[in-house]
Amino acid sequence: MNKRRLIITCGSIVAFFFIAIIAASSYFYQISISRDGQVTLYSGEQEAATTPVDAEVERDKISVEEWYKNQEKGSLEQTSFDGLKLKATYIPSDQPSDKAVILAHGYRRKGEDMKSYAKFYHDLGFQVLMPDARGHGNSEGDYVGYGWHDRKDYLGWIKMLTKQAKVEHIFLHGVSMGGATVLMTSGEELPPEVKGIIEDSGFTSMTEELAYQLKHLYQLPTFPLMQTTSWTTKLRAGYSFAEVSPIEQVKKNTRPLFIIHGDQDKLVPTEMAYRIFDAAQGEKQIWIVPGAGHTKSFTVAKEEYQKRIKNFIEQAL
Repeated sequence: MNKRRLIITCGSIVAFFFIAIIAASSYFYQISISRDGQVTLYSGEQEAATTPVDAEVERDKISVEEWYKNQEKGSLEQTSFDGLKLKATYIPSDQPSDKAVILAHGYRRKGEDMKSYAKFYHDLGFQVLMPDARGHGNSEGDYVGYGWHDRKDYLGWIKMLTKQAKVEHIFLHGVSMGGATVLMTSGEELPPEVKGIIEDSGFTSMTEELAYQLKHLYQLPTFPLMQTTSWTTKLRAGYSFAEVSPIEQVKKNTRPLFIIHGDQDKLVPTEMAYRIFDAAQGEKQIWIVPGAGHTKSFTVAKEEYQKRIKNFIEQAL
């Protein structure tokens, strides 16, 4: 009798933990992968203090908003490899131009959030394309791709610009998750029109970034929750965490690559930038921006940021 009771008790404990892990995996999928999820990512206690908030910054924001409002804008659409309708905002150059930039926004953002970068490139005479990533903005999709499926979407945007707009020189510029997106695109077979890639604040791999967030937000070990949530993501979104690896993709890169990262980034640790740089193939350079938090390099060191991008473009062309 005691033996039977022990078996029942042990079985109940195993069943309880199994159900708990399944429930936890579903919860973490919902808040971090599902389109409707909401989670406040860990970015360190000092992150807010690294962003200057002064009259000049506010004037820049107002200037960009006014510029954007007055631009002639179009909308482009493509159907993804898995049948989603993806949307992008297109801003033509003021004068005929064979140069274009495709911008890639961050997690839970949209293409229009890249308008400061759009103005910068537009002032350089570029055509500008600002896609909404799958599961974001006006694009279809019920999950966040973290750049993995998005890399194929960016191949579609590149093809569209070369075929429809007759663009001969294309640059990709992404920040945060968008940085990871352009890094993973760099590992694909790119047409000769793609001349260079600018990556700002991207992560090494989804597994490492989520493990970092899990540790700081919930003080939880990665095993087995990371593995079971990855399985859930594979079933519901079609990819596993292990597949999403910018650091592996850049090993196949053949285009000039410019890596930018703030030295105060606590959301995507700065050390990831160094490791991506070490792994990357092809012509490459890295700039670690003093005093900049996550994606704040353009704000903290705007003039230097723009100068370095201009130099990178000139070298790549």
